[in-house]
Amino acid sequence: MANIRDTYKYWFKVGNLKVHCGTTNNLRIREGQHQNSGRYTTFNGQRYYWRDGHIVQEGNITTKEAALEWERQNGCN
Repeated sequence: MANIRDTYKYWFKVGNLKVHCGTTNNLRIREGQHQNSGRYTTFNGQRYYWRDGHIVQEGNITTKEAALEWERQNGCN
């Protein structure tokens, strides 16, 4: 059971700016959660609202353990 590949790694981007990374088992639902979070990221004095963002899948679907290691390596919150 530990080797089931059911987890996606992703970057959440607003335009071309990477504002968040994480893992999920459903990219569509997670994208909606981020878009509806009310959050924004400030970069170079400009606000980037997450409601305008989108998810970009990183690599292939993987195991939860491997995805969590990827999160640690990339400093995902």
